[in-house]
Amino acid sequence: MNILKPLPILYILSLILLAGCNSTAEYGDNPWDGKAEILEKLESPVFPDIDFDIRDFGAIGDGEHNTRPAIMEAVKEANKRGGGRVVLPEGTWYSEGPIHLKSNVNLHVSEGAVLRFSDNPEYYLPQVLTRWEGTEVFNFSPLIYAYQATNVALTGGGIIDGNSEHGFATWRDHQVESQLMLRQMGADGVPVHKRIFGMGDFLRPSMIQFFGCNRVLIEDVTLVDSPMWVTHIIYSEHVTVRGITVDSHRINNDGIVLDSSVMALIEDNNFTTGDDSIVIKAGRDQDAWRVGRPSENIVIRNNFMQGHNALAVGSEMSGGVRNIYMTDNELGEVYSAIYFKSNLDRGGAIENLRVRNINVEYASTALLRFQTDYKGYRGEFHPPHYQDFFIENVTARKATTAIRATGVEDATVKDVYIRNVTVYEAETAIDTAFVENFVMENVSINDRIYE
Repeated sequence: MNILKPLPILYILSLILLAGCNSTAEYGDNPWDGKAEILEKLESPVFPDIDFDIRDFGAIGDGEHNTRPAIMEAVKEANKRGGGRVVLPEGTWYSEGPIHLKSNVNLHVSEGAVLRFSDNPEYYLPQVLTRWEGTEVFNFSPLIYAYQATNVALTGGGIIDGNSEHGFATWRDHQVESQLMLRQMGADGVPVHKRIFGMGDFLRPSMIQFFGCNRVLIEDVTLVDSPMWVTHIIYSEHVTVRGITVDSHRINNDGIVLDSSVMALIEDNNFTTGDDSIVIKAGRDQDAWRVGRPSENIVIRNNFMQGHNALAVGSEMSGGVRNIYMTDNELGEVYSAIYFKSNLDRGGAIENLRVRNINVEYASTALLRFQTDYKGYRGEFHPPHYQDFFIENVTARKATTAIRATGVEDATVKDVYIRNVTVYEAETAIDTAFVENFVMENVSINDRIYE
């Protein structure tokens, strides 16, 4: 590896940007001071007290009639009249294509209602602007999509069914060629308007996506059978996700993906997923350096997670991730409870992460995991920067490895403070390489204390 290889100017600028941004110091001496400040500043959407029942626009809730035209007409009318709730009452509402939300609209899927989407991919054209695995692209519309909307919500006690089993979900085995082509376009700086993918490219859309939105609420809905990422929040701010249930088991069915988004609260949710429950991302490689937008100022609390990794950061984190506060969560069987992942293509930084009060049934890979050699490495040399982690009050019944931290010589994992962690049974206790200022206090693994 040539450590003298010149660094691209976009990468250098991203490091300067990160160096000049907020650190934990501004929140005071208590490492948790920033959490209260985020919650105090977080803004929620507010809607006029007026309902737009989709039956008044011709919708029939028998699971067979296409209700998309009625739903979209109700959304248009609500937006035109200054906002309100577009209500799907009890029944099964079938949509041949995506629902595109507008400002000041709350799409309310009532208890007893099911919103089921068609599995015909042609209905999700024309393409919309999105990010696919961290690279900007024009691709199939997500099933529910909002673009640059302000004051927008998805609520209710009903079910949203992606119905992807025989449609989009079958595409994963065919996506590699287009996946690699898009990554190369991002690396080469191909203009975004020329990155157009569609039929025959097999790039699955997210189920729910808010792109460039302000004041977003997702609350109480149940989400099943997603094509890919279940809830994907891109370039958005003031985001609240509360009380949702995600029950979607395929690979890439990450529950909530916060992607280059700021000021967010994720609380009281229930995840059973085929991929990471909650994942914080900030774009991939050169394309993310071009965009230059981090994910930051996020609170995660009072959730239940099982099925894959619980909280993950990365691997698409090139725009930077910082100021994340995770507290008071319950985990069932997971791969890893806390997982930071990147590689030498990524650059960027993960810094100022706070975790406390976590109970874990079983971590089958590693309870706490820091990784800088994640899969998909393309041979570049832009070391990621991992620094300033504070983790306390974590208990696990069982873990294959309790703590694994593997930096590289040119990018050590720095300033990690772990205290009051108990793992009752672990095959491997501590596995570290290229770490710096890695401090443990009252860490008990297999009844042995590590300090």
